[in-house]
Amino acid sequence: MIINKLLPALVLVFIIAACKKDTPSTSTPGTLTNIPLQTTIQADIPLGAADNFAILAGAGITNTGATVINGDLGLSPGTSVGGFPPGILNGTLHINDATANQSKVDIVAAYDDAKNRTATDIVTLSGNIGGLTLTPGLYKSTSSLALSSGNVTFDALGDPNAVFIIQVASSFTATSGRQVILAGGAQASNIFWQVGSSATFGTTTAFKGTIIAFQSISFNTGATLDGRALSRNGAVTMSGNTITKE
Repeated sequence: MIINKLLPALVLVFIIAACKKDTPSTSTPGTLTNIPLQTTIQADIPLGAADNFAILAGAGITNTGATVINGDLGLSPGTSVGGFPPGILNGTLHINDATANQSKVDIVAAYDDAKNRTATDIVTLSGNIGGLTLTPGLYKSTSSLALSSGNVTFDALGDPNAVFIIQVASSFTATSGRQVILAGGAQASNIFWQVGSSATFGTTTAFKGTIIAFQSISFNTGATLDGRALSRNGAVTMSGNTITKE
């Protein structure tokens, strides 16, 4: 008799426990899974004379293989530009001339502008950003950042003028085969990556946006960039890449 009276209650407890087990977790410890929408509208980063450059370096440019650059190529200061040919430049080469020197001044200003942007609704990123969808606004990493597992999507939510700024305190690395995907009208020209040290792009990475790095920028074999690679103080190294100014 006692068993018969307890049986319905036991069945109910079992059902509730099963439902809870089947309900997926909304977050994983240490991982940002839900990116909040930001209401602060960010203006783009003015590049001044550097706007026409696909590549601008501060300490040498090196290429091996059949790299194609669509846009200007510049160096300031210095004179060390190697690998063209075999690399193909569909643009103008500026080596320590007035245009390159002014562009260097302008990317210093652009780097500082991007680094010092603030917003009350800034979103903090950490670790690997693969698998995330970022909407317009300002993002910050307090250390290094990577695109190392899965791809990252920039969704402009229907606004082709929407601006994305990603502040990276230290290094940025995109591992082999990773992609930046544009959605909702997002434009590569409106994505700005401020990198506190060096940026490295693995083989066949398909990246988008303007990279303004304090130190070096390196492209491994087959990596592509729609945007700009602007090194404030370091070298830019390429190996059979396609880089198109956007």
